[in-house]
Amino acid sequence: MSWGTELWDQFDNLEKHTQWGIDVLEKYIKFVKERTEIELSYAKQLRNLSKKYQPKKNSKEEEEYRYTSTRAFLATLNEMNDYAGQHEVISENMTSLITAELTRYVQELKQERKSHFHDGRKAQQHIETCWKQLEASKRRFERDCKEADRAQQYFEKMDADINVTKADVEKARQQAQLRHQMAEDSKAEYSSTLQKFNSEQHEHYYTHIPNIFQKIQEMEERRIVRIGESMKTFAEVDRQVIPIIGKCLDEITKAAESVDHKNDSQMVIEAFKSGFEPPGDVDFEDFTQPMKRTVSESSLSNSRGDGKSEPKFGSKSKGKLWPFIKKNKIIETLLGTKLSLKLINLNTQVWSLIEGAGPEDFSNLPPEQRRKKLQQKVDELNRDIQKEMDSRDALTKMKDVYIKNPQMGDAASVDLRLAELGQNIEKLRLEVQKFEGWLAEVEGRLPARTEQPRRQSGVYEAQNPAAVNSCAQDRESSPDGSYTEEQSQETEMKIPATDFDDEFDDEEPLPTIGTCKALYTFEGQNEGTISVAEGEMLYVIEEDKGDGWTRIRRNEDEEGYVPTSYVEVYLDKNAKDVHKPLQKISE
Repeated sequence: MSWGTELWDQFDNLEKHTQWGIDVLEKYIKFVKERTEIELSYAKQLRNLSKKYQPKKNSKEEEEYRYTSTRAFLATLNEMNDYAGQHEVISENMTSLITAELTRYVQELKQERKSHFHDGRKAQQHIETCWKQLEASKRRFERDCKEADRAQQYFEKMDADINVTKADVEKARQQAQLRHQMAEDSKAEYSSTLQKFNSEQHEHYYTHIPNIFQKIQEMEERRIVRIGESMKTFAEVDRQVIPIIGKCLDEITKAAESVDHKNDSQMVIEAFKSGFEPPGDVDFEDFTQPMKRTVSESSLSNSRGDGKSEPKFGSKSKGKLWPFIKKNKIIETLLGTKLSLKLINLNTQVWSLIEGAGPEDFSNLPPEQRRKKLQQKVDELNRDIQKEMDSRDALTKMKDVYIKNPQMGDAASVDLRLAELGQNIEKLRLEVQKFEGWLAEVEGRLPARTEQPRRQSGVYEAQNPAAVNSCAQDRESSPDGSYTEEQSQETEMKIPATDFDDEFDDEEPLPTIGTCKALYTFEGQNEGTISVAEGEMLYVIEEDKGDGWTRIRRNEDEEGYVPTSYVEVYLDKNAKDVHKPLQKISE
């Protein structure tokens, strides 16, 4: 199957067909180009979308991304950014592998097509010239033959006429012979030209045109193969990014599966927990007797006292009414009413107004929140110290270079900056010490909220009611009517250790509810805590009640509280034997 033999007479149609093929190729190039533009536009829109919903740095919105659900959303945004990058890869690959290659190929194809059809036209012009030469030779031969016939007839006429002289007859005879010779020459020329034309024509239709058309056919077939390969590449470019896009989608799915509603609920507790006990019952104030009213106010002061104390022996349980008397006084002034349960519901709104200008040690915050704020401040200061130390180390190295190579700079010019950095580091260290002191003070009080100190406080109240009332009167008689935890701490320090020991000597030990493994070393320096070493296995006797502390036991005599984040707990609801070996319980 060859165009040269089958389509030897379709030169014009082949010219139109090959031009149509180039138009199709250019149309496909335009299609791919528009596809790359769509991919780029889509990738840009995805990136803008991801950027739009990214949390702003150093904002409250960034703090919200500590929850598992918001972290999953952030992971989705990041994966969408990578997803957009894959669409950019598609656009780049299609541009380089298809658009650019085909554009270059189209230019080459046009040049090749032009060359082939130029050769075809040249061959056609040559055969047309040969045909014209043949026609001219044929006409000339025909003309000479006619002239020879007329000359012969004239000679015969003159020879038959008796009136014509012999000279005229001879002249006519010579003319007839001349014309006859010219006709013979034209005949020979026509025959030669005809043979030549036939040879050229055979060469044209069986050699030149088939060769030219065969080249055009090969050119067209290469074009068809090339556009097919480009379509295959078009699909391969998409297929190459499918695994990466699949990974992006897998990461989004993994992030979605990591959402833990229980963990988020616990984080809400950790974020907003104050660490105080709910307010106790408000005593009835009988206004019919003025003296009784005074006594009831003293009772109210007692109810605002130490929230860590347990109910007195033989008396009804009374907890503190609210942890911040100073704030409640301000709220009381704003609302114009006495403390009530409605005050608790309004605490969050008013508290945000009060905290706007809080003290440096965050003493206006609840213990849990104050500890977190202080810890954040210590971490921030430590990072600042590290930055300053890195700068100092860099300047020190620069100074050493200057000393070894004076032409590079003056070593004395660095001393002033080194001195400034040293002063800054010293100031930051003092700040760290100050905040670590406050942090140690807060962490020293946190265990006091556990069960043992509450029992201890209850024993002390039962044995020393006068001291408790005295403390309440002292708090009530303070100039601003505020309650300070320093006073509460002083009261706790007065509790006799013997009373505490006597109370618990006869108590049965709490049953174990599981085991735990210490993830980090913890030095239990405060009362109620216990020291653990990293990797140590211990018994769990009381779960975290939401205050961040877990009660554990090493043996029958050693037990206490450790931070929940320092241990990995393995609960066993069936484990109730306090003397069961640790290995069996852990199993």
